[in-house]
Amino acid sequence: MILKRISILNYKNLEEVELGFSAKLNCFFGLNGMGKTNLLDAVYFLSFCKSSGNPIDSQNIRHEQDFFVIQGFYEAEDGTPEEIYCGMKRRSKKQFKRNKKEYSRFSDHIGFLPLVMVSPADSELIAGGSDERRRFMDVVISQYDKEYLEALIRYNKALVQRNTLLKSEFPVEEELFLVWEEMMSQAGEIVFRKREAFIREFIPIFQSFYSFISQDKEVVGLSYESHARDASLLEVLKQSRERDKIMGFSLRGIHKDELNMLLGEFPIKKEGSQGQNKTYLVALKLAQFDFLKRTGRTVPLLLLDDIFDKLDASRVEQIVKLVAGDNFGQIFITDTNRGHLDRILHKVGSDYKIFRVEEGTIQETEADNEAQ
Repeated sequence: MILKRISILNYKNLEEVELGFSAKLNCFFGLNGMGKTNLLDAVYFLSFCKSSGNPIDSQNIRHEQDFFVIQGFYEAEDGTPEEIYCGMKRRSKKQFKRNKKEYSRFSDHIGFLPLVMVSPADSELIAGGSDERRRFMDVVISQYDKEYLEALIRYNKALVQRNTLLKSEFPVEEELFLVWEEMMSQAGEIVFRKREAFIREFIPIFQSFYSFISQDKEVVGLSYESHARDASLLEVLKQSRERDKIMGFSLRGIHKDELNMLLGEFPIKKEGSQGQNKTYLVALKLAQFDFLKRTGRTVPLLLLDDIFDKLDASRVEQIVKLVAGDNFGQIFITDTNRGHLDRILHKVGSDYKIFRVEEGTIQETEADNEAQ
C-alpha cells in the first residue's frame, strides 16, 4: 500500500498541509519542534486510529481550534485507490471512514494499513515498564491477526470487571468471580499462545538485523515470560484471588507478561551503552517490519523519526544500506541533519522527495546533488 497524498488540518502544530509523496522515499528535515514528528504521527494515525504519542485525541487538536482532519489517499498494489478519513471535534466522538463509509469499530481498521514507526520514544521499550514491551507485541500481532486483537479486547474487558469486584467493600459470590476469570482464562490462553509463537519466529529475524547493523560486535536476545506458561490461567487466577482482594487488583495474568531484552546474557537496560540501546531498538523495529511483510497481504509503511542520533558512523552507514535497498516499500524519514538524508538519497537514486519543515509548514525542496 502506497500513501500517494495526505491532507491535514489543525493536527498538532500543522495548520494546513497538502503533500504528495514518492512511492519509495520521503525525507523531512528541519530543526527540532518544527513539526517533522507531527507529520509522521498523522500518517501513523491513519493506520492505528490514534496518535503514537498522545492517546487523548482532543489534545492533538491545534491550539485554539475546534477540530482536526487527516485524510490519506492510498493506492493498493493492484492500483485500487483507497481514501481514509479521520475527523475529531472537541467534545465529540472521533470519526474514521474508509472510502466515505464510517467504521462502527476502530478495531476493524487495524491491520488494513500496516505500519512500523521507529522513533526516540522507543527508548521506553528498554527503559520503561513491562507494559511498554507488551504493547510492542500487541501492536505487531494485532496488525496481522484479528483473532488476537479480539481476544486481547475481551481479556482486558474481563480484567476491568474482575478488578472492580476485587475492590468491592461488600462480599462477592464466587460464581461472579468465576464468570470473569473464565473469560480472562479463555481469551488469555489465546493471547499467550500467539505471543509465544510470534516471539519464537521473531527472534532470529531480529538477531540478523542487529548483527548486520553492529557488524557482529555484540549478541542480543529476547525471552518471553508469562503466568500462563506453567499452569492453566484459570487456576492461576483462582489461586491468586485472595491476595488480589487484599491488593485491590489482579496480580497475575497475561496483563503481567514480560519480554526480556538481552545483551549477551544480561538485561540490556543494565548493560547497554546508548549506541547499543539505539541499535537494539532499530533492529527490533526493522525486524517488526520484516515480520509484518512476511505475514501480511501488503508491504507496511516504514516511518523513521530521527533514528541516527546516538549512533556511530559505521552503524549509521549500515542502516543507510538497509533502508536504501529493495527490501522496503514506502519510507518516511526525518532528521535534523540534512547530510544524513542526502547520503541516503545518493544511495537510493531517483525515486524520492525531500521536504523542509519549518514552524508547522512543509515545503518540497531539492536534494543536494553533491551529497556523497
